[in-house]
Amino acid sequence: MEDRLSLEKCIPPLRPDERLDDLEFGGLKILQKRQGFRFGTDAVLLAGFTRARGRDRILDMGCGTGVIGLLLAARLPQAQVTGLELQPEMAEMAARSVAMNGLSERMRILQGDLRHTEGLLAPCSFDVAVMNPPYSPMGSGPVSQRDAHALSRHEAACTAGDMARAAFRLLRNGGRLSVIYPAERIYEVMEACLQARMTPKRLRLVQHSQGRPPKLLLMEAVRQGKPGIAWMAPLILCEPDGSYTAEARRIYHQE
Repeated sequence: MEDRLSLEKCIPPLRPDERLDDLEFGGLKILQKRQGFRFGTDAVLLAGFTRARGRDRILDMGCGTGVIGLLLAARLPQAQVTGLELQPEMAEMAARSVAMNGLSERMRILQGDLRHTEGLLAPCSFDVAVMNPPYSPMGSGPVSQRDAHALSRHEAACTAGDMARAAFRLLRNGGRLSVIYPAERIYEVMEACLQARMTPKRLRLVQHSQGRPPKLLLMEAVRQGKPGIAWMAPLILCEPDGSYTAEARRIYHQE
């Protein structure tokens, strides 16, 4: 009884515009807005794709709700995870999710701009960086600088080039950046990484089902890596009957 009460004291009260969701992995729960941006399949796929190990120092750039960092922290019990988020309200909510899951000793959330990390994050201090960046280029729709959903979807505050340059600045030599991006924009993200001296090394296309064109690209780039790309087999999410494939179930922690 005492343990249950102690746990309840650690859980921050829900605010009227928030909801509490179960991540269905490791007992993790996450705070999200009832209206506006919430994490989706992309974040889970990226967490599953990211290669990290042991005591790696992991940086989740533009962490949003903190979901990717939470999943990686649960998977790697000795890793140190830092989430960096531009929007103060989102960063504060992510920090409460970290505390609620009892991960404050290994995971922290910082509010800041990945384009300007001086005095906030030390250069070359991370082994792994991960980012689920905004997908929509500027000009594809109206954007408000104060609209959290718009900032999460449009490149108003972060382009592929911004992401790649931040990764180069903050990763150690040989450090790895994992990112998910629209498959149709593969050239843009690869060019941005190459210009920032982040060498694309591992790529995987994501298809809804066999025979359908890919919609997403999972990519790993290495800081000052040698040339040469390893293409993984496409990730097929659904069987012909619409059910998840075995691999998708593993990624979504349903097996």
